[in-house]
Amino acid sequence: MRMAAGMAARGARAAASALRLVRDMALPPTCIACRAPVADDGGLCPACWSRLTFISRPFCERLGTPFPADLGPGLLSPAAIAEPPAYDRARAVAHYDEVARRLVHALKFGDRTDLARPLGRMMAQAGAELLADADALVPVPLHWTRLWQRRFNQSAALADAVGRIAGRPVRNDLLVRRRRTGHQIGLSRAERARNVQGAFAVPALATGEVRGRRLVLVDDVLTTGATLEACARALSRAGAARVDALVFARVVDSGAAV
Repeated sequence: MRMAAGMAARGARAAASALRLVRDMALPPTCIACRAPVADDGGLCPACWSRLTFISRPFCERLGTPFPADLGPGLLSPAAIAEPPAYDRARAVAHYDEVARRLVHALKFGDRTDLARPLGRMMAQAGAELLADADALVPVPLHWTRLWQRRFNQSAALADAVGRIAGRPVRNDLLVRRRRTGHQIGLSRAERARNVQGAFAVPALATGEVRGRRLVLVDDVLTTGATLEACARALSRAGAARVDALVFARVVDSGAAV
């Protein structure tokens, strides 16, 4: 019986390999950004990879913004010291430049839900230290009317992908957007902050699930941080022990990073 089971397992693996070969011959893998041929599904071609500006240490331990030189561990940027954010730490995969923008827009506005998995994989790596002891991931919520229009929440899709890789639960019920806000595109820092002020809340029934928990907010892009700040404040007011933020890309102000 054991031998038969082993033969069946080997047969199943061989069949799966054959199916993958047929699929790759009919639909060869392409770059997730430009559709050029690549070796594996969910990958970037060499040209797009080279134009994606990854964020790695040295960076500000609080904001996650890169430093031009390594001046030692645990350093904070002047921006983090002057205006500490409501969240504890932020981490991002890459600068919000050409390739990152193309990927985010394809996921968010182009119905490319297939991108959540490869982007989430990169986010899980970039945010490994945040995820190591996190109790749950909390995607930035959409207002129900916008969710109905868009049909899915890109932040929730990314959180699901990160959660599967990191082995952390995703809690969509801990934070709600209680009023619809205008688009943040084109707004100044002050206008963005006013736009989302008071827009997020922890439902009364979820307060007990937030209190004392280490939570990681998940979003696609960090621009000025206004949205994540508003979300972090709502979770902190409800008693969260720690609130970190994890995004795929972030805008980096070269003057603020030094």
